[in-house]
Amino acid sequence: MTESRMIAACSIAGSDSGGGAGIQADLKTFTAIGVWGLTVVTAVTAQNTREVRGSWMLPAEAVAAQIAAVCDDFSIGAFKTGMLGTREIVRTVAERLPEGIPLVVDPVMISTSGHRLLDEAAVLDLARFLIPRADVVTPNIPEAEALTGMAILSLDDMAEAGRRIIDLGAAAVVVKGGHGAGDGVTDMLVDAAGTVRLSGRRYPYAVHGSGCCFAAALAAYLARGMPLREAFASARSFVDGAIAAAAGESGSLRIVNPGGTSFAGEHGR
Repeated sequence: MTESRMIAACSIAGSDSGGGAGIQADLKTFTAIGVWGLTVVTAVTAQNTREVRGSWMLPAEAVAAQIAAVCDDFSIGAFKTGMLGTREIVRTVAERLPEGIPLVVDPVMISTSGHRLLDEAAVLDLARFLIPRADVVTPNIPEAEALTGMAILSLDDMAEAGRRIIDLGAAAVVVKGGHGAGDGVTDMLVDAAGTVRLSGRRYPYAVHGSGCCFAAALAAYLARGMPLREAFASARSFVDGAIAAAAGESGSLRIVNPGGTSFAGEHGR
């Protein structure tokens, strides 16, 4: 960032009290990539790495007011949406976001522990009103299945799911392969020019917040002016590093660690 132009990205998502996902993970990711982080909070959750104990949605008018406030005072290079929760918030975000700014839609539906983070009635509105505005949608495999109504069992299925989501109006889709089988993980970008596959290792532990981190990194690189395919590769590399440096104890669900700073100290190694 320079004094002449502060690069900013805005996360529209829920708060994670454990600091591993949502607004907290997005802000850590933006900072690590050198982008000023703005937030529009949609919900407060009581959660840790093991479970979501409760969630409380903000009124749609509070979400609208936050969007207006940041748009009135900052030059925003990209928006990223995460947990939206209700159809009222989905519609509010779709209506209030300014045109012409890159939008990354992470269609957060269900937490790792099984807690629903998007009302079933809101899924249709997500597809009808917000996805058509997206420059890129970043579903994991279960989310892509929910949006398309198809089973995803192969790389060809991932490509077909991406094309079906593009048919909903999105400019591009990244289907994340972390829920797939095998020793490695393949993420697939689908756009008008075809597909790009990027593969990496599967780490021997589960990580909380990796999807939020990836979508936020993608938004940050788009805010910095990268073309989508280059931003996809950079975000894929960034989240791989954040997973490799994940915080937490051996044998537990670990927390994605944007920037890779160690929190163990001498006595935690």
